[in-house]
Amino acid sequence: QVQLVESGGGLVQAGGSLRLSCAASGSIFSIAAMGWYRQAPGKQRELVAGITAGGVTNYADSVKGRFTISGINAKNTVYLQMNSLQPEDTAVYYCNAIAKRLGLPGEGYWGQGAQVTVSS
Repeated sequence: QVQLVESGGGLVQAGGSLRLSCAASGSIFSIAAMGWYRQAPGKQRELVAGITAGGVTNYADSVKGRFTISGINAKNTVYLQMNSLQPEDTAVYYCNAIAKRLGLPGEGYWGQGAQVTVSS
C-alpha cells in the first residue's frame, strides 16, 4: 500500500503564510505526479497545484502568484508554500499522488487532509 501523510495546516491571519508538506511512503516503485487539492464546506474538491516527477507544475488561476508547489524529491515529499493567504483559501487541503507499485499500474492515492483556516 501507499500512504500519504500531510502536515503544516493551521490557522493564520489574512496576508499570512503557511507551508504544507506531504510525504508518501509504502511499497512505492515510482511516483508520476503529486498535487494538492482543497475542499471548502459546501463546495466540490478542486485542484490547487500539481507537479510531475519531471518538475512540470500547474496551478489553479486563483492561487497563481501566491502558492508554489515543489518536490518531488528523493524522499517522495511534496510541499505547498502558500503566501498572501485570503479567507477564501480556507479549506481542507488534500495531498494526492499518482504512484506505481512494482508490477502494478499507477493508481491515485489520497492523504487524510489538512485544515487551513484563514481569518479576516
